[in-house]
Amino acid sequence: MSEALSSNTPDVLDGLSLEELNEQEQLPEGWLRVRSLDMDAQGIARRPDGKVVFIEGALPGELVEVKVGRKKNSWEQGTVTDIHSESSQRVTPGCPNFGLHQGACGGCKMQHLDPAAQVAIKQRVLEDNLWHLAKVKPESLLRPIQGPAWGYRFRARLSVRYVQKRSEVLIGFHERKSRYIADMKVCPILPSKVSTMLMPLRALIGSMQARETCPQIELACGDEVTALVLRHLEPLSDSDSQKLRDFAAEHGVQWWLQPKGPDTVHLLDEGTQLAYGLPDFGITMPFKPTDFTQVNPYINRVLVSRALRLLKAEKTDRVIDWFCGLGNFTLPIATQAGEVLGIEGSDALVQRSHQNYAFNQSGRAQALAPTSFVARNLFEMTPQMLVADGVADKWLVDPPREGAFALVKALAELHQQPELCQDWIPPKRIVYVSCNPATLARDAGLLVHQAGYRCVSAGVVNMFAHTAHVESMAVFELA
Repeated sequence: MSEALSSNTPDVLDGLSLEELNEQEQLPEGWLRVRSLDMDAQGIARRPDGKVVFIEGALPGELVEVKVGRKKNSWEQGTVTDIHSESSQRVTPGCPNFGLHQGACGGCKMQHLDPAAQVAIKQRVLEDNLWHLAKVKPESLLRPIQGPAWGYRFRARLSVRYVQKRSEVLIGFHERKSRYIADMKVCPILPSKVSTMLMPLRALIGSMQARETCPQIELACGDEVTALVLRHLEPLSDSDSQKLRDFAAEHGVQWWLQPKGPDTVHLLDEGTQLAYGLPDFGITMPFKPTDFTQVNPYINRVLVSRALRLLKAEKTDRVIDWFCGLGNFTLPIATQAGEVLGIEGSDALVQRSHQNYAFNQSGRAQALAPTSFVARNLFEMTPQMLVADGVADKWLVDPPREGAFALVKALAELHQQPELCQDWIPPKRIVYVSCNPATLARDAGLLVHQAGYRCVSAGVVNMFAHTAHVESMAVFELA
């Protein structure tokens, strides 16, 4: 059990004391009332002596019995065995691989919970993290961004294993709490074309000479192209390469090969460029299958549009896009702002951003704003570096799970030590897109309590339906 998980346990019972809970209901011995869900979608209950119990498969409000697998002084962890009072929000999972049974897939955590309830719980997680970790309460809550609950996962890393005893290939996600690969025949969260391709893919790899030296297939779907990156530990024979070509022709996919590290990824044969569109801005984003792009294109389009509405960039504004990646937000910002700077830690992504900017600028009726891109380690930001980047009216911040601590810390230091600022002034508005509510809360605490900002709004983005992953967005204004 992680420290972050166990440290949240005093807050999961809606502020009720143990005595108040015991007074509310007397349960038969061994029964537990589930009060909430944790970040791993486990139900949370308390025993009469106060010990916290984390319960896989249980939902808030349910009366359950549990088989305990792990015990510590202050908590236990187990699996639901009986449900005596079922939640009205419990639904039948949409995938045969989901569940608590042996061999169940570990890719999803919440298929047994109604999708609308999943979003509500994620919103609560965001609010709880902001308040309990940072003492920050948004002035308003943004409506959650939701999209299709199935067929949304356009990126995935599928493990491959040839099981010699069964003379069979497995392709898919790992089993729940296991290093073994789930025996998946379909996967409803993948695009239907890819889900129906799983069994033919298994047959393909099983027929190849290299079936024991191909450990992974990475999926990357664009708007028009489905790319499959085959990791192979030894050179492929001409026969195996031809089998890949025949499969590509039959199923309409594009094969890329990865003989060693990510830098070695290359097309098996030339083909249509992999790309996705942001139609609200007339932007097309070419990318390589190993570039970071959002998993869910339906949500990404809405996310970018909302972020820019909240940013309120104007033709007189200079905007900095921190952690800009290949330009997912930068190029749309360049359709509205006067000048844009994209800053990213990866040299390869900065190069791709330059290419994407030139690609979208070419032949455009209304030119994009002057835009530059810089590669820099954003986890080593200092106040001096921040001043050197110049004044920006607005920021968009979209960091990885680690958050943007060094960046907001530098901003806070400049606020607290005006003598360091010279003629530099902080941005009036910051839109922060986060994939980790804990690091968002940490950074929000710095912005609000030490850098002179208000948290004017925040809300969740359900990028990963049926998982416990919480994507979110918060807006800060200079007080």
